Amino acid sequence: MRAIPRCGRVLIWIALASLAACRRAPAPASTAIRLVDLYRPTSVQARVATPPPPRTEWRFDGAAPLPAPDKHIATRGWEAGPGVGNLRIRDGRLVGRATTAFPLLHVEWPGAVGNHDTIHAVEVRLRVSAGKTAGVDARGRETVDLAEVLAYAKDFPWDTTAPLPADGTTQTLTLRPPRPVSASDFRHLFLRPTDVVGAEFTIESVRIVTRREHLAGIPSGVGWQGLSQVYRETLVARAPEVLRFELAVPPRALLDLGVGTVEDAPVQFDVRVVPRRRDVSPPTTLLSRTVTTPHRWEPLAIDLASYAGERVTLELALAAEARGALGFWGSPVVRVRVPAAAAASAETTGRTEPPQGVILVWADTLRRDHLSAYGYRRPTSPNLALLARQGTRFDHCVSQATWTKVATPSLLASLYPTTHGVTDFTHRLPASFTTLAEVFRAGGFATVSMSSILFTGQFTNLHQGFEELHEDMSLPDRESSKTARIYVDRLLPWLERHREVPFFAFLHISDAHDPYRPAPPYDALWNDPAGREEHEKQNRDVRKRIAEPLLKAFGMPTRVELQAAGFDPERYVTYDRGWYDGSIRGMDAELGRLVERLRELGLERKTLIVFVGDHGEEFLEHGRTFHGQSTYGELANVPLLLWRPGVVPAGKVVGETVEIIDVMPTILDLAGLPVPREAQGRSLRALLGDARAKPWRNRPAFTEKNRTFEPVGAPPPLDTETFTVVDGDWKLVHNTVRPRGGPEFELYATRWDPYDQRDMAAEHPEVVARLAQELADWHAKALAARHPAEAATARLAPEELERLRALGYVQ
Repeated sequence: MRAIPRCGRVLIWIALASLAACRRAPAPASTAIRLVDLYRPTSVQARVATPPPPRTEWRFDGAAPLPAPDKHIATRGWEAGPGVGNLRIRDGRLVGRATTAFPLLHVEWPGAVGNHDTIHAVEVRLRVSAGKTAGVDARGRETVDLAEVLAYAKDFPWDTTAPLPADGTTQTLTLRPPRPVSASDFRHLFLRPTDVVGAEFTIESVRIVTRREHLAGIPSGVGWQGLSQVYRETLVARAPEVLRFELAVPPRALLDLGVGTVEDAPVQFDVRVVPRRRDVSPPTTLLSRTVTTPHRWEPLAIDLASYAGERVTLELALAAEARGALGFWGSPVVRVRVPAAAAASAETTGRTEPPQGVILVWADTLRRDHLSAYGYRRPTSPNLALLARQGTRFDHCVSQATWTKVATPSLLASLYPTTHGVTDFTHRLPASFTTLAEVFRAGGFATVSMSSILFTGQFTNLHQGFEELHEDMSLPDRESSKTARIYVDRLLPWLERHREVPFFAFLHISDAHDPYRPAPPYDALWNDPAGREEHEKQNRDVRKRIAEPLLKAFGMPTRVELQAAGFDPERYVTYDRGWYDGSIRGMDAELGRLVERLRELGLERKTLIVFVGDHGEEFLEHGRTFHGQSTYGELANVPLLLWRPGVVPAGKVVGETVEIIDVMPTILDLAGLPVPREAQGRSLRALLGDARAKPWRNRPAFTEKNRTFEPVGAPPPLDTETFTVVDGDWKLVHNTVRPRGGPEFELYATRWDPYDQRDMAAEHPEVVARLAQELADWHAKALAARHPAEAATARLAPEELERLRALGYVQ
């Protein structure tokens, strides 16, 4: 939690400014002063050093061991699972031998029950005679089956790992979870000490480092902190520290922030303003807020308009009975209200002003052809149909990937997957690329992200530029995919708090994703509820026949597997389609609420809504269910709608082929903000009929299904690689890695055959040759534009790199 110097005059998100400012035009004058950006170590007055809390550590030398269950008291609570032989304590160390390549050790941590803290790391001090990698995993349920844990780990390898010392010496391994993890999910801790059969291991200690323990060891300052899995750019302080920031107060200013604590005892947050001349006017306390409920953000807004034009010192002070009590100042920003007169003038004169707000709706697993807004026979999307009539509909938008992990960086960074490099489960977007949220943040917009699955949050490094992020683990039911209602419920008050300032909201909703069954009444719109029990029984039965581990986990059978189980494939997917369509209708209702609230807040004509799907879903069109396995039309063809009454043309339908990567440049163009130079998409403004826009020229669209190696050794269809080009009326599929007997090239007349059912490659070899060369040329360019993961951080100063790590951009 340390400071970072500015890069010239560009006020850009985090230390990336030193890289981005050299390749982009300067951002427009900012309408926000972020105290996180102003922070310096000298901002903290009367620093407090506090002793760390008791360590959560298992030692085997008799020094203060954690409580051990009676049945494992001889090994201090640790249990030998599958693959571990002769586990015992010898000379103050836990020793044993790996009898398989996946030895499993297990311990139960009673302190996890009801613990709302987060896990920073697991530290293991050990020595092994052989091995390359150690790993940890955890479960939060009351009881566990170690054989089941092992079987799951073989199909889905652990992602919290660290390399073992090559020289066989005793060292401390630090294993950091790559995603937010609650301490309550660490009730059962599993350790894989080595990955070599016959290796002997010697463990001196195992320590769980919680966030509180980690923060106790570093000074107050900047960090990326979450309360109940809602994260903010944060100034972390300890009572009775005071944070001071000198600034010139702009006109129409307000201080926007959230406060919270991890302490059970009350913590008082005071915001004071100190005039430049204390002898003329004494310090004034603008707000005192005592927080008694931990692990929850309390949003605040403080009017600073009476200090407009003055140079003052803002003081953020903490008070608590316990010295050193932690307080979080979340996203403290001095924002400038939009002038009411200017906004009213824009409405009455009809001038095309940039939007005050932008809401980007990212609809997960949504097929374009299942929306009544696109002519579907069922009325699945009446509210989206209204948006299409009042705005512009794009009829041929192509996604760059057919699963969310890969498609989302393409959307938010305007990059092809080959370029951004996020193609497998644990990949992260390099911090050297600029995201849409970063540009909005640099332009002074309030930014918020609501993520429905781990792929669209910190796990993929997609929190870059967001002041506030709701991770999927903040959702009350993590087994449900129906997130639109919950996130719209959260977004509406956020919009009300930011109704007078520029804002950007990324709303990722996953209602169409499996499990398909929606909440009532949508579950019975197109399905007979009496058939539910039989359908779910068939799913349980067919799971036993699903060969691919990932699809088995999701319960997604192929046509062949359904037939082998004795079920009618078409009847089976028809029931799933009914639930799928009902889920879309439920999602659509929540989007209707969102538009309704914009109207009530007077933001209807000031807000640009962009609605876009990340990918579709297969219902046996090519013999499979689910997504991410191919680049066929049922997966790659997605909806795209733009809506802003009075600005975006009403009722316009665009037939040209466009791509997901075009969304970012379009939004920034309409918002009057600079487009990053590395962006590979193009603004769609000309297709909206704007004569001032750069003329549109058609170009090919590309979709990638890159080879994945997680889970390791996955059989077809996941162990494939496909690149696709759509050019005019033709679509070429190049299967560079394919199942035995599969074709290398497939050719489809995509306008007349949107589901890619009739392969015409043999009939048009000249088209195949032309598009294959086009595809190869594109791929070479996309590869050349790639940034090696985090390589650019070598150009950063040490304090800048430390800031990146504090915010989780670099690991």
